[in-house]
Amino acid sequence: MALPEKFAAKERFMKFLEEKNLRITSQRRAIVDTVFETEEHFTAEQLLDWSRKKDQSVSRATVYRTLPLLTESGLVREMDFGKDFKFYDPNYADHPNHNHIICQDCDKIVEFESEKIAKIEDEITHKLGFSVKTQRLQITGSCDELKKLGACTKKSC
Repeated sequence: MALPEKFAAKERFMKFLEEKNLRITSQRRAIVDTVFETEEHFTAEQLLDWSRKKDQSVSRATVYRTLPLLTESGLVREMDFGKDFKFYDPNYADHPNHNHIICQDCDKIVEFESEKIAKIEDEITHKLGFSVKTQRLQITGSCDELKKLGACTKKSC
């Protein structure tokens, strides 16, 4: 997401908070700034770590209270990749229909779009009498580093 779009998304979220009569604290501002400065998918714990680099006072509770608001606003999507934790996609507002490949070894997530997949979706939905509102394709595999080296250096354990 380009800088103007990031700024606009951040402003939309701040307006969303105001409409819900929720305070915009310095902790929440640090969290929101962090979310809209990254292109990476993240976990709640990663968001906590990154946000604390901006403001040491950011609490785990504030992160966990802010994430549902981000998803409710439609600016971030919660993603379940079959782990014990959720990932959050900060690029959802800019690209609502994109796909993911997830490395089962290191949790690397790569986004992609495909005209061929879009054509197949259109063909299938038209044939079955549906209109696409959203779509989600997740492919799980092992990244090439595992094949080349026999182990993935990005794996956290």
